[in-house]
Order: sequence, then structure tokens, then C-alpha cells
Amino acid sequence: MPNAKSVISSMLEGTGITLGGTADHDIVIHNDAFYDRVLSGGTLAFGESYMDGWWDSKKLDEMITLMLQADLDKKIEPWKMVIPVIKSYLLNYQNKTKAFEVGEKHYDIGNDLYKRMLDKRMVYTCGYWKNANNLDDAQEAKLDLICKKIGLKSGDHVLDIGCGWGSFAKFAAEKYGAKVTGVNNSKEQCVLANDQLKKFDIEIRVQDYREITGQYDHIVSIGMFEHVGVKNYRTYMEVAQRSLKDGGFFLLHTIGGNRSVNRTNPWIDKYIFPNSMLPSAKQISASIEGLFVMEDWHNFGADYDKTLMAWHENFIQHWDEIKDQYNERFKRMWVFYLLTCAASFRSRKNQLWQIVLSKDGVPGGYTSIR
Repeated sequence: MPNAKSVISSMLEGTGITLGGTADHDIVIHNDAFYDRVLSGGTLAFGESYMDGWWDSKKLDEMITLMLQADLDKKIEPWKMVIPVIKSYLLNYQNKTKAFEVGEKHYDIGNDLYKRMLDKRMVYTCGYWKNANNLDDAQEAKLDLICKKIGLKSGDHVLDIGCGWGSFAKFAAEKYGAKVTGVNNSKEQCVLANDQLKKFDIEIRVQDYREITGQYDHIVSIGMFEHVGVKNYRTYMEVAQRSLKDGGFFLLHTIGGNRSVNRTNPWIDKYIFPNSMLPSAKQISASIEGLFVMEDWHNFGADYDKTLMAWHENFIQHWDEIKDQYNERFKRMWVFYLLTCAASFRSRKNQLWQIVLSKDGVPGGYTSIR
């Protein structure tokens, strides 16, 4: 019977990755217990063993890209992961009682980290690199693209569902003269946002999307839908539909997956985004049926690779400034998060969609903006 090392070596055949090889994308093993651990624990154990320093790769992003292109993540997932999948069908992991978990475990871990990792506006979503050469310009271009797609004008009142640190709200108020109401499930983000946005016509609230009231000229949701969960997609769209004034637009900016699932990667779920999942085009289409007209669907997922690599560069460059607040295991966890996510977009396993929706269709048709 083959041992765990030989099994994993055989899995790597044809990927271009060598155990103990000399290429930058090869894997260097520091603890031989790695093989049994990964074979029995799948992708969760793979990530945890990296956090524990059991293995390294000089070019982790390139190594993960090769693995994803070979669908290796599916081959090492053990049978015991069947249980969480079954539970996800039976339970609603994104109900009201669980909605604030991701804020507490991810977005509230320290504004100092995000100030150093992100661009000057603190935008924690994919930048738009079409005509940009750096992260600041890419994020500025993305925010402007959103404003143009919804036809934003001075005096419009915009609802921002999942507003982060208020980056879109501030941009829309500064550049377009808009009034913005933002709702968010991260207390730390809201505190910083309200502190920085006092001079603008902006209100930021700690609030679950299901509790939104009133109507708005336009709605944007930028990088929040990934936390909603398939069991709640229809409810989310119903809230947006009733909150949008006639003639307005709802722009949904979300990461998307190539196939329909109801759970995320187990390592991501445990350490980065609890209770998250990526929607598929099929799931989004079903959720808007009878509520919205789909005016435009724009995919620029390849730009997320560039964005994540820029975040990683900033994180490493400024680590010494924040390392007293964390530990080495956290650093390795964060590096693994940023670089494996970059690889997922580079290998085109994940996408980034901006979808423009209207309530009754634009008379004469909507003009797509790129």
C-alpha cells in the first residue's frame, strides 16, 4: 500500500510542481508529517500546515495557480467534508444571528492592518486596472466606473449595502455631490467611516441588510454579496427591489464562481470569511427573476489577481509596523489568504462581476460602460 508521500507525489505529476524541487514554485517540506496531515485533512490541513511552517514555496501564488489549473484542490478533499456540505443544505449559515460573525472575525481584526495594506481610500474590493498602473488609480477608476454605470448625479441618494470604511460613499459625495447611506455588519469599519466622513452628507450604520427601510435613487453593493448565502439571495434581492426607486439602478459588484455551490473552501471559512460562499451566474439569475431586468453583466475577474498581489506587496512592506499586534502564524495565514486568492483569479476559477439591474428595464436600452 503506497504511503502518503507517494500518493501526494503522484497527485502532483503533470502539474509542474516538484516536492523539494529547485524551481520557485516547487514545495519545500520542513516536516514529514505534512503528507499524512494533508491526505487526511484536505485543503483545510494544507492551509493550516503552511500556517504552522511545515512547508514553503518561494512563489506560493504560482504554485497554487498550477494546482488549481490541475484541479488538485478537488482531489485532496477528503470524504469527511461531505458532512459540512450536507449541513449547509440543512442550515442557514448566513441568518441574522450569524450575519455579524464575518465582521467580528475578519473586518474587525484591526484598522491599522487595512490602512497599510489597501490603497489611500481603503477600498477592500477589486480594482479596475484597464487604464491604471497602480493600486490607488485602479481603485479610483473602479469607484468612478460604478458611479458612471448607475448614472449618478448631484443630489442623488444612494444606498451602499456593505459599505466597508465608506470609500464609495466618500467618492460619490466628493466627486458627484451625492448623498449616501451605508449599512455594514462591521462595527470597527463603521466607527472609522463615521469619524472620517463627518463633513459629507453621509450616514453609516451598523445594520443587517434585512432591516433596511426607505427608498433610494440608486443602490450599490460592492463586495458584500459573497457573505449573503444562497438561502438568502432571494431575500437580498427583494430588499433591494423594494428599496430602489422607479428609474434607478442597482449595481451588484461581487466575486463569482464558475459552478453553483452552497459552501466555501473550508480553510477560507475557518480563518478568513466565516459563513461565506461565492454565487454562480445561475444562482444570481434565479434570485433576480421577476424582480429586476438585467441591463449589463461585466466580468473583470483577471483584475483581482493584480489587486491581491498589490495588497500582498503592501502587507509585506509594512509588516514591521504592525507585527507587534499579531504573530508569525497570523502573518503566514494572511500571506496564504492573499496569494491563494490571487491564484484563484489567475487560474480563472473565480470571477469578478459588476451587474447593473433596473426594476422595469431602460426605455430604448441601457448603454454599457467600460
